[in-house]
Amino acid sequence: MTDKLVLGSAPDSWGVWFPEDEHQTPWNRFLDELTEAGYEWLELGPYGYLPTDPRQLADEVGKRNLKVSGGTVFGALHRPDAWDDMLSTVRKVAELTAAVGAHHLVFIPPMFRDEKTWEYIESPTLDEEAWKALHRGANELGKILRNDYDVQLCLHSHADSHIQTQPEIERFLDGTDPEHVSLCLDTGHVAYGGGDAVDLIRRYAERIGYVHIKQMDPDVLRQVAEEDLSFGEAVKRGVCVEPPAGEPAPASVIEALNEVDARVFVIVEQDLYPCEPDVPLPIALRTRKYLNSCGLGARYQKA
Repeated sequence: MTDKLVLGSAPDSWGVWFPEDEHQTPWNRFLDELTEAGYEWLELGPYGYLPTDPRQLADEVGKRNLKVSGGTVFGALHRPDAWDDMLSTVRKVAELTAAVGAHHLVFIPPMFRDEKTWEYIESPTLDEEAWKALHRGANELGKILRNDYDVQLCLHSHADSHIQTQPEIERFLDGTDPEHVSLCLDTGHVAYGGGDAVDLIRRYAERIGYVHIKQMDPDVLRQVAEEDLSFGEAVKRGVCVEPPAGEPAPASVIEALNEVDARVFVIVEQDLYPCEPDVPLPIALRTRKYLNSCGLGARYQKA
C-alpha cells in the first residue's frame, strides 16, 4: 500500500457519457454521491457536464473537499482537416483543467461507430497516412498542452476506436514522444481489445501516470466477438462489472502499478450508461471498499 497510487472516480461511474442527456445523473448529485462514497479525487468527465466556469467549479469541488485529477476531452488526431476545431476544444478543456489545479488531460479518440445508432461511420483500421497523422498530431498536441497549460496529454485507448487492441496501443506509444505523450491506461478497454494491462504496465511503465481501472465480463466479451456488438450494446448487456468480478483482476493491476516509479492516479470507471439514478452510489461504495482491501486508497482503508 502506497500513497503514490491515488484513488479517484469519474462521472462515467455514474452513467455519464455526454455533456447533457436526459438519462444522466445531475452533476450536483454526482458530486454529492462521490463524496458520500468516500472518494477524494475526481476526473471531470465530458466537458459541459460539470460547471465550465473555473470559479464555480472550484467552489463546488472545494466545498465538498474534493480535488481534480484531470480533465477529459474527445478528439480526432488522425484527421488533419479536423485539427483546428479539435485544438479549439482541447484548449478550453485544458484551461479549465489547469484552473482547478489538475495536470492530466485524458484524450479519447473518436469511435468508428456512431455514439447513438452504433452504425459504422469509419473503417475500423487506419491506413499508413492516417497513422502518421495520428503520431504527428499527438506529438504536437502534447507539446502545446505542456508548454501552454502545464498539462500532460494522456491518450485513452478505447473500444470501437482506432487505438483499441494492444498492437495498436503499442504502435501509438512507439510512434510518439515520451516527453509529451503518455497513456491513460484503461484496464477494461485493454481487456475489451484482447490486450494485457499488466504487461503494458511492466513494459511501458515510463509512459503511464494515469489509469482508469475497470473490469470486463468475459462472457459479454465473447458475445462482442461472436455477434460484432458495438461497445454501446456491450455496455447495455453489462460488459463493465464491479470488482472483484471480471477481467483483469484489480489486485494484479495494483501490484504492477506499485512497481511504477511515479505517482499514478487510478480512477474508477464503470460504464453504466444508461442507468437508473439510484444504481451508481451503492456500486461506487462497494468498489471503493474493495479497492481499499487491495491496498489502493490508503486513507479509507478502515472505512
